[in-house]
Amino acid sequence: MRDRLTRPSPLAAVALLVAAALGAAQAGGESKPDDPFATARDRMVRRHLAERGIEDPAVLEAFRTVPRHKFVPESYQRLSYEDESIPIGEGQTITTPYEVAFMTEVLEPKPTDRVYEVGTGSGFQAAILGQIVDEVYSIEIHEPLAKRAAEVIKELGYENIHSRPGDGYLGWPEAAPFDKIIVTCAPEAIPPPLVEQLKEGGRLVIPIGSRFDQKVYVFDKKGGKLEGGAVRPTLFVPMTGKAQREAAERRARGEDEPEPRDP
Repeated sequence: MRDRLTRPSPLAAVALLVAAALGAAQAGGESKPDDPFATARDRMVRRHLAERGIEDPAVLEAFRTVPRHKFVPESYQRLSYEDESIPIGEGQTITTPYEVAFMTEVLEPKPTDRVYEVGTGSGFQAAILGQIVDEVYSIEIHEPLAKRAAEVIKELGYENIHSRPGDGYLGWPEAAPFDKIIVTCAPEAIPPPLVEQLKEGGRLVIPIGSRFDQKVYVFDKKGGKLEGGAVRPTLFVPMTGKAQREAAERRARGEDEPEPRDP
């Protein structure tokens, strides 16, 4: 039997909020007898997320539910529920649980949201979002990673996560506009298609910067423009594809890195 996950309905998501308000988020879930990793997930949520300030009950419940060990190579499964960045091939890594939780929380996902993700990677971030929002559209530039992530997502029974290989810089025009956009690789400037495909009033969460000097930015689209700014330092793999080519062309022309603002 496949290990399937049940995504909460909007009513169930509301119920999660009520339960958390009564203290469920601090108490942690109980281990399921048929799930040897459940206790490790509960410990991860308490130690690496709740104790470090993650408060959104839907985010915490998603982390208790999604089996992170399914998204990492078998040889690294012992580290699945530590706050570790783990290699997944193609020079890429699965982001640490705290960073994924932080990015998800500041995205402020809602049960009715349609979310676009740039950089599927292992598929774990998409799965976390798939537990919370209505629809997730995710693109991965490395085809082997895109294929493996799609297989894991299918195995786990998600029907609201849509993924494909491609350059995430370009967005997913036929599924736009999006309520939220999250980027899990770092460009040096905001890709214009992301601004175009974000709904008015929507939110963009994106790491921006050079290889070892990056910050997470949170922007809201108001009047067709992005408003917001940096919220914390971070370190993601660089965005490749068109974003990388544009950065190389700017350097070749002797131009400085652009300020992280609405293009």
